[in-house]
Amino acid sequence: MSKTEKTTFTVPSSAELEQLAELHKAMGDYTRMRILWCLMQNEYCVSDLAQKMEITESAISHQLRALRIARLVQSHKAGKNVIYSLQDEHIRWILEKTYDHISER
Repeated sequence: MSKTEKTTFTVPSSAELEQLAELHKAMGDYTRMRILWCLMQNEYCVSDLAQKMEITESAISHQLRALRIARLVQSHKAGKNVIYSLQDEHIRWILEKTYDHISER
């Protein structure tokens, strides 16, 4: 945004600020961030994610639970497997824009 551009917004309520803090806390873990970036590329079941990331299925399941609670990922059943994907395109946008921000020089 240029210096001359102005946006109008309302300051979030206390409850909304708490939700924002929880969202950022959920994204603030290295393993969860890796999972989110994997899910930007493709949907995965727990075992495929565990294999791709070279960590245990238990560890993946634990992190996916935190991501589900924060509404960052969603899941659906496919036979015996539970398939995970990003909750929506907003999550992709957040990840891409924050990556753009840290990549600025």
